This record gives sequence, C-alpha cells and structure tokens, in this order.
Amino acid sequence: MTTTATYTVSGMSCQHCVDAVTAEVGRITGVEQVQVDLPAGAVTVTSDAPLALSAVRDAIDEAGYDLADEG
Repeated sequence: MTTTATYTVSGMSCQHCVDAVTAEVGRITGVEQVQVDLPAGAVTVTSDAPLALSAVRDAIDEAGYDLADEG
C-alpha cells in the first residue's frame, strides 16, 4: 500500500536546497518518490509504508534544513 505525506520544511531557498532534501529523504528505506515545492516549503513523500516522523526529521536535518512542527 502506497502512502503519501506532505511535510513543511523551513530554510529552503534554491535548487541546491531542493536537491539536498530530495537526496536525503530519498535515502529513507521505503521512499519511492520525493517532490519538493520550493515556494511553498513543502516536501511530499510517497513511500511503501508510513514513515516515522523521526526518520523524516533526521533526513531533513542532515540536508541542513528544519522540519516544521506538525500539529
């Protein structure tokens, strides 16, 4: 079953940001697709199962950006 989730990421401002976030989030086990909407600061992730928020947060952090608090 495919799952899609959208996260808000702060600090992204250019194509390098998009590339870094896409690469790091794409390394999470189970991730099938990563789409970054730079103007909106949104990252949409399609995976084969729901992802742990901590894994997404760690990947975003590794890329050098911040995952906005959800909820």
